[in-house]
Amino acid sequence: MAYSDVVNLFLAIAVWCTAYIAVAVLASFQAFHKVTMGYAQLVIGPAGSGKSTYCSSLYEHCVASRRTIHVVNLDPAAENFDYPVAMDIRELISLDDVMEELGLGPNGGLVYCMEHLEDNLDDWLTEELDNYLDDDYLVFDCPGQIELYSHVPVLKNFVEHLKRKNFTVCAVYLLDSQFMTDVTKFISGCMACLSAMVQLELPHVNILSKMDLVTNKKDLDDFLDPEPTFLLSELNQRMGPRYAKLNKALIELVNNYSMVSFIPLDLRKEKSIQYVLGQIDNCIQYGEDADVKVKDFDPEEDE
Repeated sequence: MAYSDVVNLFLAIAVWCTAYIAVAVLASFQAFHKVTMGYAQLVIGPAGSGKSTYCSSLYEHCVASRRTIHVVNLDPAAENFDYPVAMDIRELISLDDVMEELGLGPNGGLVYCMEHLEDNLDDWLTEELDNYLDDDYLVFDCPGQIELYSHVPVLKNFVEHLKRKNFTVCAVYLLDSQFMTDVTKFISGCMACLSAMVQLELPHVNILSKMDLVTNKKDLDDFLDPEPTFLLSELNQRMGPRYAKLNKALIELVNNYSMVSFIPLDLRKEKSIQYVLGQIDNCIQYGEDADVKVKDFDPEEDE
């Protein structure tokens, strides 16, 4: 073997060893400085769609299954809760105080409250979130004013702040099942949902709430996972010929963004809640990096 070949061989070995050592050091550094990650649901939807009821039922389900979640109130107008409130925006600002002191109406006062929250993301919210960074699971119960999700950037900036704090967030959009009985209401609900999806730029899980109030569930089968041709024909029957191109554009928009798929939720059935929670956990990859905790395995209870 020539002298140059020997030198090249030793150089190759040296480079390989250096790379191996660098990778090992980096892996050790990452293991030592493991980045904690939290998980969060952002529960949104129109007023009266059942967001707070969903949060309380989800909390009860998790307590029964020995799983810990923390429900956060982001509605400055809320008064009564059926779940323990881990964080409360009313400690920062309340709608009643804003309406009384500034003379604003309910809608304007709510937007003011949320903008005040946005101004205090680095102060009040950061201080509260510092207690929930180690694989904790937060559920944010949001107000129902649709403009907060469609064009006001408050919640978008709120989500970006959560991401900077190493939270993986999923938007859970609740839509009243009564919207599914009419194709025009269904398209309207899809457009509102799509607007929130584009604005927040988050993984999205769409839920049909209040399924326990639906008397004839067969009426919803055509809307749970409908065909675009079915929606288009229904729209054309209900609207004049001049709207044919508009109807086609709307259906194509809904179909291209896969916004025609909803998960029905019946809060009377534990399996229904478990299935919805499983879909959300899959979106945020909850539990994939979780460490085994000793408290999860109690020998005394097994006996």
